[in-house]
Amino acid sequence: MNAKEFVACWKREKEQLLEAFVDASRETLGSQKIASLGIRADPMPVIREIIDGVLTDTFYTLLLGLDGAASLGGIQQEYEIHDESGNRIFEPGELESEAYEQFHGGS
Repeated sequence: MNAKEFVACWKREKEQLLEAFVDASRETLGSQKIASLGIRADPMPVIREIIDGVLTDTFYTLLLGLDGAASLGGIQQEYEIHDESGNRIFEPGELESEAYEQFHGGS
């Protein structure tokens, strides 16, 4: 696995969470809270857009924090993540650029 694949996994996770949160039939806390509001279908695209933005910002910040490009809980440092074979998944700076491309670059 490399930085591109690692970020792609996080992007897929974000998309799966988004679908779970806006699907009233799913049993997530978010979807249950939205369903409890009794919102008609009309404003749902706006709610979906809001949740998408929140998840994008959260996942992007998390990835930048792991890369040392942003702070996590007020602490800014680089972290190393290794695969099961002990190989480093990304080098400093790789997550930041790949996260930007996949979360904000339109891919």
